[in-house]
Amino acid sequence: MTADATRTYDRGPDVKFPPPLLFVGGLGLGVLLDRFGRVPFEITAPSLVTVLGLVLGVAGLAIVYTGIVTFRRARTAVYPNRPAKRVVQHGIYAYTRNPMYVGMAVFYIGGVLVTASLAALVLLPVVLRVLHVHVIAREERHLHAAFPEEYAAYCAKVGRWW
Repeated sequence: MTADATRTYDRGPDVKFPPPLLFVGGLGLGVLLDRFGRVPFEITAPSLVTVLGLVLGVAGLAIVYTGIVTFRRARTAVYPNRPAKRVVQHGIYAYTRNPMYVGMAVFYIGGVLVTASLAALVLLPVVLRVLHVHVIAREERHLHAAFPEEYAAYCAKVGRWW
């Protein structure tokens, strides 16, 4: 089998689902639990909190977008079911190894504030744990295997989250 044929079948970290689904699912489930379940506490969202939530939501999307654009300009895979072609260390990746996930978490917190959903806030650590175990750990294993020295040096220099 040629190198090109092998690359065709390489699924990179082989993540089984789109990571944004974790955040949308957690936030949606939390809002549903608050609306239809028996949650012992209620958060009231004054207009200032709602505005802060909107600002965080937009900022989170901007961080995600910046990460995607940086990957596209570096001509490497954006989707975690495709192999990385290089370790991207410039732009926002000089500050965090996972800007898209940081952005999704910031967006999620904004959504918590806008919806005033305590259940969604409580679910955030669960979302982040599932993300770490089923996505980030796979991505890191893939990058360590594909670029052992370069990725190890990058990890020593730049934190996973910020």
